Amino acid sequence: MKNLLAKRVKTLTPSTTLAITAKAKALKDQGIDVIGLGAGEPDFNTPQNILDAALDSMNKGLTKYTPSGGLPVLKQAIIDKLVRDNQLEYKQNEIIVGIGAKHVLYTLFQVILDEGDEVIIPIPYWVSYPEQVKLAGGVPVYVESDASQNFKITAAQLREAITDKTKAVIINSPSNPSGMVYTREELAEIAAVAVEHDILIVSDEIYEKLLYNGVEHFSIAQLSDEVKARTIVVNGVAKSHSMTGWRIGYAAGDANIIKAMTDLASHSTSNPTTTAQYATVEAYNGPQDSVEEMRQAFESRLEVIYPKLSAIPGFKVLKPQGAFYLLPDVSEAAAKTGYDSVDEFATALLTEANVAVIPGSGFGVPSTIRLSYATSLELLEEAVKRMDNFVRTKWQD
Repeated sequence: MKNLLAKRVKTLTPSTTLAITAKAKALKDQGIDVIGLGAGEPDFNTPQNILDAALDSMNKGLTKYTPSGGLPVLKQAIIDKLVRDNQLEYKQNEIIVGIGAKHVLYTLFQVILDEGDEVIIPIPYWVSYPEQVKLAGGVPVYVESDASQNFKITAAQLREAITDKTKAVIINSPSNPSGMVYTREELAEIAAVAVEHDILIVSDEIYEKLLYNGVEHFSIAQLSDEVKARTIVVNGVAKSHSMTGWRIGYAAGDANIIKAMTDLASHSTSNPTTTAQYATVEAYNGPQDSVEEMRQAFESRLEVIYPKLSAIPGFKVLKPQGAFYLLPDVSEAAAKTGYDSVDEFATALLTEANVAVIPGSGFGVPSTIRLSYATSLELLEEAVKRMDNFVRTKWQD
């Protein structure tokens, strides 16, 4: 039989996050008491007012096709949100609603990249950025950062990475997996380089509402009209409103790019799920108390768990400023407990300590593991205790 697979899918790396989550679930199905710290989703249910709005829309018969780029009423809710939260003004033709921020990013890369175009991706990165770029025929260009620079790239690093093939740079703040947040000053320096070299800025702001210890979110598009014109802001309700399964995200930016994305969506998805769109209208237009309540819960967990995790031998971890992840460097712990790599160490944590974490190799930082604290404090404390016992029991001087 002929080879039935296209070349573009043969280079795909499966999602590390989903793979670990699936393995942890399989162990749970066998009756093993596994604590999963892998999945990147809040452990709260979607707020009741949003659930009610979804049901109400269905009861009213609002269950048909919508425009490919999203309901006008939802676009307006997004526009109002961007003015209210970010002091950014957009028109309806500068907004597209997609099936989650992930699908919005995928569609964006499909319409802006030609074969061989380069996209600069800071390390550490969210696992899907490189794969989406490759699927669009683009070339990921990695720029490394480490704990010494708070896992944030500098304008000088960006300038050095730019070539005549560079099309865009991705900025993810707050970051998955590091939880670090770019300051206004840092963004201004990066934006100046982007403007100088005429490249697009893809600003992934999905964790915008999850910030701690007084840290504030600033969108790079807020800097100036010139910067806004070359920035595509990507966001959604998955993390902020605990709506991961509803699959609604959006992009705001240049009308020509948004039109191309909408045209592509018309041939691929038709439209985002109608009920989920009406739910999102309520998410943005309704009360925001639950958003703050969830943020406070994450912050309180972080304050408890961070010092305990830092006390595990061989764990070196920066305190995150946002999102709900910790990214400890565990290379010393892996070596001292007899493992050749952090990937092996992470596998042992799952099979022996029954704690599921994500190996940092999936994020471009193989010396680390990513832990989500989007679960109950009771489970978090038990997970840290198990990891601490595991390391101390196996530690070899």
